[in-house]
Amino acid sequence: MTELDPLARGGRRFAGRICVVTGAGQGIGRATARRLAAEGGTVVVAERVRQTAAETVRILRDAGAEAREAVYDVSTPDGARALMEAAVAAYGRIDVLVNVVGGTIWWKRYHLYTVEETQLELERSLYTTLWCSHAVLPIMVEQRSGTIVNLSSSVTRGGLYRVPYAVAKGGIEALTRTLAAEYGPSGIRVNAVRPGSTAITDRVTSRLQIREGVVAEAAPVSEEAIADSRRHLEEQAIARQGTPEEQAATIAFLASDDAGYITGQIVDCLGGP
Repeated sequence: MTELDPLARGGRRFAGRICVVTGAGQGIGRATARRLAAEGGTVVVAERVRQTAAETVRILRDAGAEAREAVYDVSTPDGARALMEAAVAAYGRIDVLVNVVGGTIWWKRYHLYTVEETQLELERSLYTTLWCSHAVLPIMVEQRSGTIVNLSSSVTRGGLYRVPYAVAKGGIEALTRTLAAEYGPSGIRVNAVRPGSTAITDRVTSRLQIREGVVAEAAPVSEEAIADSRRHLEEQAIARQGTPEEQAATIAFLASDDAGYITGQIVDCLGGP
C-alpha cells in the first residue's frame, strides 16, 4: 500500500491526464495534487517556493506517481504563461488546471486597508487565477478539451474583515461562470469549489510571502473576527472545520468525467448552511 492509496476512492479517473495544480506546496493544493495522482494523473506541482514544491513532488514520486515541480510566480501574466509552456513542453498537453493558489493576507475592517494592501490581496487571490486561465485556454482550445477548477471561498457569502479577499473570490466566481459559457463550445468545462473553514496542518509559514523579497506582516486578527468565525462554525450543519482532503475530493469530482455534464457551477464544500 502506498501513501496515496487511502485517497484513491474514485478508481483511476485521471489515468493518462496531465494535471496542473497551482499552490500545490501545501494545504488544499497539496491534497489536490495527491488526490489526482492517486487516481492516475500526472501532476505538475506549481508553486512559487521551490522548497514546498519539491516536498510535494517527493511525496507523489515516493508513492509511484509521475510528477514534476514548476516554480513560477503566477500572480504575473509572464509567470502564468511560463508555467503552461513548461507543462506542455514536458508532456505535450494540459487536461486539467486547478487554480488553488491564493488566501487572505490581512483580517481587518476595510477602511484600515492601504491601497497597496488591497492591491496585494487582489494580486494573490484573483490575478493568479485570471492569468493562469488566460494562459491555459489557448492550449485547451487547440485540444478541443480541458477542465478548469477554481477555488472560491465561503467569504463571498458575507464573511467579515476580508473585503478585498471577498472581492477577489467573487471575481473568481464571475470568471468561472463566464468562461464556462464562452468556452463550452470548445469542449472546455469550468467550475469552482467554495470551501468553508478548512484545517490546514502543513502551512509553511504564518507570514505570507507574496513576491520574492516582499513579505506581508499579517495584522493581528481582531477579537470580533475570531468571535464571528467561531459563531459561524457552531451554527453550520456540520459543526467542524473541513479537511484539505475533503476539499480535494470535491475538486477531483469536478475535474473528472464524472462531472462531464456540469459546468459554470460554484459548488459549496463548507459544512452546510
